[in-house]
Amino acid sequence: MSRKIHIFDTTLRDGEQVPGAKLNRRQKLEIAEQLAKLGVDVIEAGFPCSSPEDLQAVRSVAEQVKGPVIAGLARAVPQDIDIAWEAVQKAERPRIHVFLGSSDIHLQKKLRQDRESALQRAVDAVRYAKKYCEDVEYSTEDASRSDFEYLCRVVDACIQAGATVINIPDTVGYAIPDQFGELILKLKETVPALDRVRLSVHCHNDLGLAVANTLAAVRNGAEQVECTINGVGERAGNASLEEIVMAIRTREAFFDAHTDIRTTEIYRTSRMVSRLMNIPVQPNKAIVGANAFAHSSGIHQDGILKDRSTYEIIRPEDVGIKAHTLVLTARSGRAALRHRLKELGYDLTPEQFERVHQRFLNVADRKKEISSQDLNSIVEIELSKVPETYTFESLQIMSGSTMTPLASVTLMKEGTAFTDAATGNGPVNAVFNCIERIIGQQGTLRDYDLKAVTMGKDALGEAMVRVEIGGAIYSGIGTSPDVIEASARAYVNAFNRFFANSH
Repeated sequence: MSRKIHIFDTTLRDGEQVPGAKLNRRQKLEIAEQLAKLGVDVIEAGFPCSSPEDLQAVRSVAEQVKGPVIAGLARAVPQDIDIAWEAVQKAERPRIHVFLGSSDIHLQKKLRQDRESALQRAVDAVRYAKKYCEDVEYSTEDASRSDFEYLCRVVDACIQAGATVINIPDTVGYAIPDQFGELILKLKETVPALDRVRLSVHCHNDLGLAVANTLAAVRNGAEQVECTINGVGERAGNASLEEIVMAIRTREAFFDAHTDIRTTEIYRTSRMVSRLMNIPVQPNKAIVGANAFAHSSGIHQDGILKDRSTYEIIRPEDVGIKAHTLVLTARSGRAALRHRLKELGYDLTPEQFERVHQRFLNVADRKKEISSQDLNSIVEIELSKVPETYTFESLQIMSGSTMTPLASVTLMKEGTAFTDAATGNGPVNAVFNCIERIIGQQGTLRDYDLKAVTMGKDALGEAMVRVEIGGAIYSGIGTSPDVIEASARAYVNAFNRFFANSH
């Protein structure tokens, strides 16, 4: 029997540190429930001491999500540990995750401590956490740049103090796979006490090597991997859960290892995280990207038609991507829509179905056919909407190469229509200016992304924006066959997130 690799998902903690990706309590809970369906072993639900809101969100996950271990992160400070325990104590299987830098760079430049005082601080923190919780994880932050002898001392001392999991992070993505694998092997050989605990790794993607470093660690004895859905996270991101899991599954004999992940839930989880965080998945992203199972070369297509294994090492079905033949149009009835939604894995409440149905009709009236990708986009945007202070109603544009663009927009608020007009240096800019005039609130556009959900001239356009409002960044998303309308819907969505956060 191959050894089990434990999957520690930190999407709700490290993944949420991406600017503009802040999740509210309901959104965190929704993702956590899906992570439990996915079969992760540990959910790091947040950093409870970072804000009262995150404390409440982590507590909700701990109280309501069953199955995985629920972990809360804490610095090696008693107050942090107190708050982390307050957040996770009602979980079926709680864990306190304590971290402290171990590299001289972190000790000298950030912590202003010498090695011995930092070592004592680490031991004291583990002992303090152990008074609350049997399961205590200790992370040696910036381990890949730490002095090896000192790293071994810290690891051994924290195990003696009661740590049940030791995590070796490549915090800044500095490691190279051969080197990182060797580090894990040498640690196991040098610190005999590691045989009594679970050895974990947490790799960042600054050099694009997070997954490679993680797999090198698995090959050399790591038993837990810390990762995120779609690889989201600080700077260039974290090791991608779906890539690690499918690499181990596809090459199980090579790694002599397996995970307990339900791989058919991968695609749905990826889409949910992308929508709720408003972070698009690049088309060429391994496993879950739009092109991951697309074949355009004639030679490839010929091979696939003869035998899929010629150019596919993973079946789309294995990660939850299904092929559908049922064509949806504006004339499709509710039964056909419900059937397709069920095929795609959606279990909607009557109220949710009505919202999706109305948006479906709106799009289908302007588009010949609604594809699975279109429907995914419609459903996930509707399900991820925050309470709408303003609702997009309509717009009109006058624009041309020899005139100043003029936009007229109508928004609804509590049943009342508000219409205004504004100019801009382009039609989208004019629409954004008009929305700001109606709402009476200024925003600064920090990022704007527009893409087609499907192929063809009548493709559904999907706009994503990040807008700085009141000193914070809010993300918005919108879809429509009209890209200017999609942009308007996204901009209104960002302001609705601002208003929801302000209440």
